[in-house]
Amino acid sequence: MNSPHVVAVMGVSGTGKSTIGALLADAVGVEFAEGDDFHPAANVAKMAAGLPLDDADRWPWLDRVGAWAATRGESGGVVSCSALKRAYRDRLREAAPGVLFLHLAGGRELIERRMAAREGHFMPVGLLDSQFAALEELGADEAGATVSVDGTPEEIVRRAVERLRER
Repeated sequence: MNSPHVVAVMGVSGTGKSTIGALLADAVGVEFAEGDDFHPAANVAKMAAGLPLDDADRWPWLDRVGAWAATRGESGGVVSCSALKRAYRDRLREAAPGVLFLHLAGGRELIERRMAAREGHFMPVGLLDSQFAALEELGADEAGATVSVDGTPEEIVRRAVERLRER
């Protein structure tokens, strides 16, 4: 975080990737991109219907996110992107080798409460189990940090900046 980096804010749906991502980008003075905006309409419709995406659905989306990240090398940026599996993060690293990952982590009950409380989002609570089933924690060899989503958004961002600076 001492020089321009792209940070992909990852985690299951409902962890606050968009909220924390936007606040993190503001805190470090870089552009924020909403990862959901890179989904093709067919992906959004599938999730809204309660159907989990499969890898074939995700590859084009990840390629779009990776292409955005690759253009941010000089100025840095923050993008929200679930990046649940190591293979997905590898795909993003292929496009943007210096990307850092910020894994927002929380217990299922907390995340379910958050998802149930939000309005107007296409991702139903019913897909949360598939998200947790797909989640692969950051490996020790992956550049990034894991931060708990307990606390206020401002507290989470403060911890995230501290942890990312340690990397």
